[in-house]
Amino acid sequence: MQIQIFGRDREVDAARIDADAETIHEQVREYEAGERTAFDLEIEYPEGFTGRVMQAMTAIPAGETRTYGDIARDLESAPIAVGQACGRNPVPIVVPCHRIVGVDSLTGYGGGLDLKRELLEHEGAVIPGESA
Repeated sequence: MQIQIFGRDREVDAARIDADAETIHEQVREYEAGERTAFDLEIEYPEGFTGRVMQAMTAIPAGETRTYGDIARDLESAPIAVGQACGRNPVPIVVPCHRIVGVDSLTGYGGGLDLKRELLEHEGAVIPGESA
């Protein structure tokens, strides 16, 4: 299903979210309006490494970031593997892959770096490589 955030469309695999479309859309609208910092939705995480990375992403509070290396250390993996898993996240925004950044830059994001920056700024996060 398509969700819209800050005027941009993102594809979300609604089959991985235990909620109806209206609930998902409403929570995204609340997040965008600043009324919500976390989603109250039950997620079906994929098995294996991607699921473990998604669970790690979900644990990052709004307004904070972690580097690919931070997550890799926690999961005893490599930063590039974490980046690849982020790219496979079937429920972006709801599972906040935008909160995973490079040491000194935003690096990649499936929705584009402009949206990643906008999401992080919306949450009040410090953007790596930029002064606070």
